[in-house]
Amino acid sequence: MGFREDKARWRDEVLAPFVKENPEQKPKFETTSGIEFPAAEEGPLNPSAMDRIGLPGSFPFTRGIYPTMYRGRHWTMRQYTGFGGAKETNERFRVMLAKGQTGLSVAFDLPTQMGIDADDPRAEGEVGKVGVAVSTLEDMDELFGGIPLEKVSTSMTINSTASILLAMYAVLAERQGADLARLQGTVQNDILKEYIARGTYIFPPGPSLRLVLDLLAWCAEKLPKWNSISVSGYHIREAGSTAVQEIAFTLSNGRHYLREAKRRGLDVDLIAKRVSFFFNAHNNFLEEIAKFRAARRMWAGIMRDEFGCKDPRAQMLRFHTQTAGCTLTAAEPDNNVARVAFQAMAAVLGGTQSLHTNSRDEALALPTEDSASIALRTQQIVALETGVADTADPLAGSFLLEGITDELERRAAALMDEVEKLGGAEKAIETGYFQKAIHRSAYEYQKGVESGAIPVVGVNFKPAGSKRPGFTTLVVDAEVARRQARRLAESRRKRDAKAWESAIRGLRKAAEGDSNLMPPIIGAVKAGATLGEISSVLRDVFGEYREASLF
Repeated sequence: MGFREDKARWRDEVLAPFVKENPEQKPKFETTSGIEFPAAEEGPLNPSAMDRIGLPGSFPFTRGIYPTMYRGRHWTMRQYTGFGGAKETNERFRVMLAKGQTGLSVAFDLPTQMGIDADDPRAEGEVGKVGVAVSTLEDMDELFGGIPLEKVSTSMTINSTASILLAMYAVLAERQGADLARLQGTVQNDILKEYIARGTYIFPPGPSLRLVLDLLAWCAEKLPKWNSISVSGYHIREAGSTAVQEIAFTLSNGRHYLREAKRRGLDVDLIAKRVSFFFNAHNNFLEEIAKFRAARRMWAGIMRDEFGCKDPRAQMLRFHTQTAGCTLTAAEPDNNVARVAFQAMAAVLGGTQSLHTNSRDEALALPTEDSASIALRTQQIVALETGVADTADPLAGSFLLEGITDELERRAAALMDEVEKLGGAEKAIETGYFQKAIHRSAYEYQKGVESGAIPVVGVNFKPAGSKRPGFTTLVVDAEVARRQARRLAESRRKRDAKAWESAIRGLRKAAEGDSNLMPPIIGAVKAGATLGEISSVLRDVFGEYREASLF
């Protein structure tokens, strides 16, 4: 008797009578995307999935991009850090590196993300609050003081002002005597998801995409080991999407960037090798593992079949993962340690290349040193004590996991087809398709939490009552903003006015034309221009984007 016949007999003769005799059984279990779990390991939803998972390190990379995955080297433990001024964040960098963190990840404050200097009236009350304030090359120098940039991998979560911050980083590296060709790291540079889910955009989509592509082209020539874009599904998921939407909308954005690169005449095989991705690790353990596997397989197919990439490195979906901040609670915050541990485990079992684990105080404030240390230790325990890193893709072949992987791929591909019918990612943003879909999913999820259908321990499921946090939270001193204003005034006073004026004129002329903007931005940084001044020139030329109401 074959597999299909065995499965049908088991369902009719074993499962159905058991459920009938035990009516307390929950009728069904679903993932957050509505994919129903079978009652037991009945077999994959599509048995052919077993023939398509392949081997680790081989197309379609379902099982990971390297043949041995973490047996040779663990994922990069890259804790997202930034608060106050450069001095405070540098101190935290040093503490975490000493505790075993293996890569840096910079969180910038909102003024920096929006191209506003710390002494600008629009920055009042926000300087250093959700990340580090960086307005000048001197700030960047202090941020990485004592850290040799050629020897550390740095990620910068920055989008609208990505070109300016990367220019500062590159100029600083040159001052340290570093070889730019050896610098390693990532700049997020993913402006499309800002219009979809996050909102830290400055310019209209057209000029913004120009800046993205200028950075990609410049990095391909000058920083060949640098990931020049990190296409982010993380923020799409944080805004309320399902796992299916996270895959589909993220890959649609990635496809759009590469189409634009190809249209511009860039070598897609070369560019694609330095395209990375950024995903969320949410609560549904098995769905999250399957999500990473499905995304990898889908991207490999897109790169081979649509773009004709033959180099396996251009077909690989390499990604960073951050545990899901939106799942963490202000009530009983110590519970968040357990949530983060399971989310981190899902990311590792899904084959991530680097990982940030959120801190227990995520829903309350920026992490204290103690909380950040617990988060890092969580990663180290997963890596060194659990055994999950000892073999590549240890859950491969699980009927349930392969079934969820296959169904996620099917549903995500259908959503991507909808985006294509609208004319691609940029058109889908203009029509509000992405935004409306995410809002609907977020609304349904919140309804589930409020009704109790989606249990959240310590919030809507708290048999023993909730407790207040037993630890203090981090507070950014208001003196940071005053100190930053003084530093800016001193920086402007010391610079060569003629060199600054010449650099600003050159930047404006380049922006009005069609040449690559990275060289004049670098020239402006070297001449002492601030982040806000460079952004102001681009605002004058490009204008500012105001999203129309979608509802």
